[in-house]
Amino acid sequence: MDLSLEHLSERINQHEPVTQSRATAPRRAAVAVLLRYQRESPQVLLMRRAEVAGDRWSGHVSFPGGREEESDPTLIATAVRETREEVGVDLDSNARLLGQIDAVRAIARGKILPMSITPFVFVEEHPEQPRPSREAAEVFWLPLARAASGELDDRYPYRKGPLRLDLPCWRYDGQVIWGLTFDMLSSLLRLIRG
Repeated sequence: MDLSLEHLSERINQHEPVTQSRATAPRRAAVAVLLRYQRESPQVLLMRRAEVAGDRWSGHVSFPGGREEESDPTLIATAVRETREEVGVDLDSNARLLGQIDAVRAIARGKILPMSITPFVFVEEHPEQPRPSREAAEVFWLPLARAASGELDDRYPYRKGPLRLDLPCWRYDGQVIWGLTFDMLSSLLRLIRG
């Protein structure tokens, strides 16, 4: 798979992203899919969310991001603000927006929520060390080529009441990437493949 920045940028520019209707998803959120290139190989910034009582995604691996606020002029601004708040990275100063990929409906604990999540893809232009806030237990960079190759593929046992599912996931350096984050990254990889 061609994971070069040139190819990835071209594929995102040609893509017409799917959006979610406000009728079915009146609340909106945005996340930042921040890529960095080291020796032509992309890595994506992920965080493990802090354990917080009442947080639907407590302890999960995710992109930096969150709910749209009234003060956010756009969903891109939501992704930028949340990234700065959660992991201390200033996308406005240190990254370039490549574009948007397909929005997804939020799912938590097996329930579809009335919220859409829009992923925006950025590429790091000036390296900045992430500084996790109290919302992020830790941050790490996932090597996208290893995920794309199938090397990190595994199954995640998920239980909802009596129902037990084995969901697709990636395991990397003690972290489990599954659920919405896995789905959004898989969507990006499908887009790159063409």
